[in-house]
Amino acid sequence: MTRVRFAPSPTGSLHVGSALTAVANRRFADERGGTFVLRIDDTDPTRVEPGAEEAILRDLEWLGIGWDEGPLRQSERLERHREAALGLLDTGAATREADGTVRFRTDPRPTLLRADGTATYHLASVVDDADQAITHVIRGKDHLANAPLHAALARAIGAEPPEYVHHGLLVGADGTKLSKRHGAVSLAELRERGIPAEAVRRYLEELGLPRGDVHLDETRIRRLAVEELAALADDELAARAGVDPSLGPVLRGAHDLVEARELARLVTETPPPSTDSPETLARFRELRAAAGTLDEERARALVGAVREAGGNLKALRVALTGRERGPELWAVVLALPRDESLRRTAG
Repeated sequence: MTRVRFAPSPTGSLHVGSALTAVANRRFADERGGTFVLRIDDTDPTRVEPGAEEAILRDLEWLGIGWDEGPLRQSERLERHREAALGLLDTGAATREADGTVRFRTDPRPTLLRADGTATYHLASVVDDADQAITHVIRGKDHLANAPLHAALARAIGAEPPEYVHHGLLVGADGTKLSKRHGAVSLAELRERGIPAEAVRRYLEELGLPRGDVHLDETRIRRLAVEELAALADDELAARAGVDPSLGPVLRGAHDLVEARELARLVTETPPPSTDSPETLARFRELRAAAGTLDEERARALVGAVREAGGNLKALRVALTGRERGPELWAVVLALPRDESLRRTAG
């Protein structure tokens, strides 16, 4: 049975490149009816950040990536790692240095146990892959050089190595490793910018298992964000933006959830009084006072009647929202209670 694992280090919110690996592992398992194991690589306490594991779980849940087993913490398997190192010492496959460090007998001689007795990434990863019956290790090509070592180490502890699959990396526009200068590079940053999770997931699914490095395309992600928001029902879109469900139509056309909240504020925050085009405002008040309860059809018809009467719709928008541009005017009229519409256009 196919078994894959995703083993991030708890150093903060997931990097977009790490998310690519997570998505690739989840899809690989799903396509084969396999198991996805979530494993936290926390054997080096100097790299562990408080709250990072919770951030990783939150990121995966946000992306819609579930796990079948775990989260398993490698730090909780210290005795098993030491046991494996002792076995390698007994067979002569490893040597112990004067400071207590245990090294594998290969060239170069990588460290398996640190002087303090904690396992390094190489030993912990290989031992845990063997014990957890991992059949395929899918990871970035930055680990390509580790594959021969890990395969040799697996055989040295008496295990059959899993199949190693290495995909290209997500890089910046300049072809270098992603960093802050390249824009949003973590899922937390994308979430803060209002990008819906579905857009990020679709982007990563599109990439699949790239053979070579891929430039992070935030423009593509933003296009997908617009598509995903447009596909949401009004009440769901409002819920995502954290605003009243009645404001759903006002949010249409938003490029992200941050912009959606800004559009909502145009309606919920009272603009400064406007005295431009008093004839237009008077005609609107007359029609709105007589209209009673509105639905979308009636709101559109009301705005159309103001236009047909030669009204200045830009002036009407400014009176209702304080801005010349924004949501569809009919959506603003629909969202605002009648008394509030009349008050804002009273001048």
